Amino acid sequence: MNQELNPLGLKKIHHVEFYVGNAKQAEFYYRKAFGFSRVAYSGLETGNRETTSYVLRQNRVNFVLTTPLVPEHPAAEHIKQHGDGVRDIAFQVEDADHAYNEAVKRGAKGVIEPRDLTDENGSVRHAAIATYGDTIHSFYSYVAGGKATGNGNVSVASDGAATAAQQERVYAYSGAFLPGFIEQLVPGEDVGIQLVDHIVGNVELGKMNYWCDFYRDVMGFERYITFDDKDISTEYSALMSIVMSDGQHNIKFPINEPAEGKGGKSQIQEYIDFYGSAGAQHIALLCKDILHTVGKLQANGIEFLRVPDTYYEEVLDRVGPIDEDIADLQRLGILVDRDDEGYLLQIFTKPVEDRPTVFFEILQRKGCKGFGKGNFKALFVSIEEEQRRRGNL
Repeated sequence: MNQELNPLGLKKIHHVEFYVGNAKQAEFYYRKAFGFSRVAYSGLETGNRETTSYVLRQNRVNFVLTTPLVPEHPAAEHIKQHGDGVRDIAFQVEDADHAYNEAVKRGAKGVIEPRDLTDENGSVRHAAIATYGDTIHSFYSYVAGGKATGNGNVSVASDGAATAAQQERVYAYSGAFLPGFIEQLVPGEDVGIQLVDHIVGNVELGKMNYWCDFYRDVMGFERYITFDDKDISTEYSALMSIVMSDGQHNIKFPINEPAEGKGGKSQIQEYIDFYGSAGAQHIALLCKDILHTVGKLQANGIEFLRVPDTYYEEVLDRVGPIDEDIADLQRLGILVDRDDEGYLLQIFTKPVEDRPTVFFEILQRKGCKGFGKGNFKALFVSIEEEQRRRGNL
């Protein structure tokens, strides 16, 4: 663990947890529409009297869908305020105690102090801090059942290498997901989604730099790419965005805020109005063959934003040669952009909730490290047309 580049010892996104009004029905939607498989369950049958949770997995993406069983549970208030939405962007870390203590020392607000989660399959160490809105970041580290001592701290050698004791405790939990969950296998039809590429947070006007500083100062992230209202604007609305990334560029969190002075209500402000606060706007899911993945998703009933057909008359002049047939991209509504390192293909779903809040991006990278800057204009005109239909522009 390089303390300077990765002060909290982040390894990867462990899972994304959604608080939803009806997890049983949401699970069916994500399994049938997005091709996830159910792999684990927690609820009344497992002794959980407060919530029901389903774990959905597709390759390296884990979603947890959680519904409160009692009105006193915090998830009930979360759903009342926000509708269905992302509660927890959880990380696997080298050591949850270190991650939590270091984050709090650096200015984070603690939500859950380090604790052991234990069942017959071993133990997992868990803690959590607050981020924008009512969203949290959990930290999970794996320890061998019965072998954790004291508060679960793991010593790290001065050069950052894990000690023998730490090596012994990593990946020691053998259960289906986390303690309290049982294995429950209900396969979905995989559509080719591979991993979470990035998660976008929408924050209030004037708060973008505050939260970018939070990810820099607390998490050790760096400013990766900056977009201003000249990059992302139409005649009606605008927004600004800064992409924060860990040192290895494996975890990327764009932070958006609305921009002033365009007369219309930006999509960011629409989100905040209906979500009731800052929150996670969309999750970008990486795939290997976007034509296959989007074709399957559309056949499954997923609705995507469409840009005008004139986009495809000009796109190759802008991005140059690509491997795909432009007619196939036009048929599916897939967008293309290029940077110095290659190109990407991307498409955005319409909101997947009744409130115009959470949606998904499907993308394929062919060397490109960017986020589709060349598509912003066409895409935002399409988004604004949807806002107009909702009476929110």
